[in-house]
Amino acid sequence: MYFCTVERSQIISAFAALGSILDALATGKNRPQIITQSEWEALENLIEKEQHFNGWFTKEAIQNVFVEISSWLNAPTLEEWLSAYPYANQPQNVALILPGNLPLVGFHDFLCVLCSGHKALVKLSSEDARLLPAIVQILTSFEPQLKERITIVSGKLQGFDAVIATGSDNSMLHFKQYFANCPHLLRGHRTSIAVLNGSETPEELTALGQDIFQYFGRGCRNVTQLWIPENFELNRFFEAILPYAEVINHKKYGNNYDYNKAVHLMNQVPILDNNFVLLKESNDLHSPLSVLHYQRYNDHNEVLTFLEENQQQIQCIVGHNYLPFGSAQCPQLTDYADGIDTMQFLGNFA
Repeated sequence: MYFCTVERSQIISAFAALGSILDALATGKNRPQIITQSEWEALENLIEKEQHFNGWFTKEAIQNVFVEISSWLNAPTLEEWLSAYPYANQPQNVALILPGNLPLVGFHDFLCVLCSGHKALVKLSSEDARLLPAIVQILTSFEPQLKERITIVSGKLQGFDAVIATGSDNSMLHFKQYFANCPHLLRGHRTSIAVLNGSETPEELTALGQDIFQYFGRGCRNVTQLWIPENFELNRFFEAILPYAEVINHKKYGNNYDYNKAVHLMNQVPILDNNFVLLKESNDLHSPLSVLHYQRYNDHNEVLTFLEENQQQIQCIVGHNYLPFGSAQCPQLTDYADGIDTMQFLGNFA
């Protein structure tokens, strides 16, 4: 069987070129000379109009994603990351079933598959069906041989040797059955929490607002529950997150807020309301959109016990001695989803 030979150095070079373009698009820099004017304008137009296809994918949200992805895509960072992993001598077909809750949320898996030397069979979510194909077109212009290693699948997935799938907990039941006979990495629904100890500065609490509201709270790295000391004054938190009040002007978020407020009021469930987010005392990790759950604690051991008991549902933790406030949506290349090393999984086929 013939295999298209692509060296890892060629793949790194192509992704590094892509990174410079995404960075320029996200930060308002001039068009890099490595991309044509028509290609540049097509990407700009895509960013502007994507919200018409998916109301959650605002221009700001896409630019935020481009900033994070471009921070990975430079030669030194990629080389250091990949130095710990093998490169496949014979590429295998790895199916990627990507979620669509955030723009390009499956890009890291896509990057891992190609950088491990395999072929990507990509099944896109209908919620995010335009961004990755546009990026693939630019990527393969830098390294044409990658065209043979990337397939966007529109119909049924076939001919795969392994699969990486992300979806809801209900989807996982289907995935486990369907992919039982091939190597698989399956990820369900997780969320993130913040642990406060009362010593947080106003600036840190404002940064926490980014962990809660960025991407409208729709990602697994968004904070959906707070742990606060028994004597913590929630007014401190409300005052600090005022810079995010404009989130309520987003139609889809505002509709969720109005709906959840009405449901809680009709059911006479106690809530705290600051006109753009609802706080509800609850031990449930997962909160509805526009609702933030919180729990009070007397002893930090209560928090540690909760974290241990729920570790399979928690993506990340924000707070002192955990991730810095404001950094939940800034994963590094080695911050693998669900704590499972994707590159190590892919290395099993090298």
